Amino acid sequence: MKTPSVGLAAALALASAALLTSAAPAAAESAAERAVAARQAGFKQIGAAFKAVNDELRAGKPDLAAVASVAARLEGHAGQLPTWFPRGSGPESGADTGARAAVWSDAAGFADAAANLRTQTSRLNALAREGDLAAVRKQAALVGAACKTCHTAYREED
Repeated sequence: MKTPSVGLAAALALASAALLTSAAPAAAESAAERAVAARQAGFKQIGAAFKAVNDELRAGKPDLAAVASVAARLEGHAGQLPTWFPRGSGPESGADTGARAAVWSDAAGFADAAANLRTQTSRLNALAREGDLAAVRKQAALVGAACKTCHTAYREED
C-alpha cells in the first residue's frame, strides 16, 4: 500500500482548514444579527407581495383572485411583524439594522402601527375576495399608507 505524498496531505489539511475557517463566521453570528436578517427577509417578502398587488392593479384587467391570494400572504406577514423585533436586536446591538430605537422605546406605538398594517391587509384581502375593484384600489392605497406610517416613525432613512 502506498502512503500519500506529503504534498497531498498538506493540500488536504489546507482544504480542511479553509472549510472550517469559512464556517466559523456563520457560527459566530449573534442572535441580534440573526434577528435582523430574519426581519429583513420578512420585509422583502412584504415588499414583493405588495409590489405584486400593485402590479396586478395596474394591469388592464386586474385579476382580483390573484390580488386576494397575495393579500392573504401580506396579511400573514403583517401578523408576524411584531415578532421580528426581539429586544436586543436594535441599533444598540451593533447589528446592521435599519430599525430605529423607537421600535422598542415606543413599543405601544409600534404595536399600534403593526396592528394597523394587519387590519389594512386583512381588509384588502376581504375586498379582493368580494370582487370590488374600486374598493380594492382604495384599500391598496391604505395599505401603502400604513407601511409609510411605520417607515416614517420606526425605520432609518436609506
